[in-house]
Amino acid sequence: MATRARERHGSDPARRSSSSAQADRLRALRESEAHPNDRLLLATLRLRIPKTLWTGPFSLKHPSLRLEALNRTEVTPEVSVSDYWIGGGAPGEWTEEIAGYPDVVHVDSLAAVADGCLYRIKYRNPPVVAVYRRLKLPFQFPLRIQAGVITWEVVGRHGEFQEILRYARRADQGVQIVSIRRRALRSHLPLLTDAQHALLSQALAAGYFAVPRGITLTELARKLDRSKSSISEGIAVIERKLVESVLGGGSIG
Repeated sequence: MATRARERHGSDPARRSSSSAQADRLRALRESEAHPNDRLLLATLRLRIPKTLWTGPFSLKHPSLRLEALNRTEVTPEVSVSDYWIGGGAPGEWTEEIAGYPDVVHVDSLAAVADGCLYRIKYRNPPVVAVYRRLKLPFQFPLRIQAGVITWEVVGRHGEFQEILRYARRADQGVQIVSIRRRALRSHLPLLTDAQHALLSQALAAGYFAVPRGITLTELARKLDRSKSSISEGIAVIERKLVESVLGGGSIG
């Protein structure tokens, strides 16, 4: 009798604990809907990678390997290039295997770093790139991958996070919200004017702050139809204000 009751209500304490934590996070997210435009969400998601993306089947085949996507530069609207650190194997060991996946265009082995190797991989964009592009959100690197699962951080307003979450659920119904933190938008970037907020968002979306840089200052100025000097001065002021904010508001000279 007791056994049947446990079966009805679930006998796995870890599963119940995980489900409860997920429910708590979603409840807290709904409570933030009262003032969605005034707050930034910093959320960490974890989901299984679709088999159509090379990182999914590759990392499942080598579950002990750790992969980190370090950046992304757009080559064309359909193709991007990223540097990946793969923890394990000799330099160039995975080049041929990665190049054999349908969505991979080209692979270069760059250098041995720590206990792994850097690879520069050109690939056809996964659908999530279009979502980020439409929302004008930058990716937060590194993206961590192991055994077919990716963990990544989303930084955006409530509505933007909800769109990313809807995409993630289409890719994997079992997506996990690992954590959600909130902070007031103005307290996060308290010193920037609306124009400076706009320039920072545009520069981030264009890849100006990516490593390596995805767009030059000249190209960014041309993209925004502004002079190179005005963009340079604007970004310098933004950087100075953000540094001062991080240091507690004091001037650094």
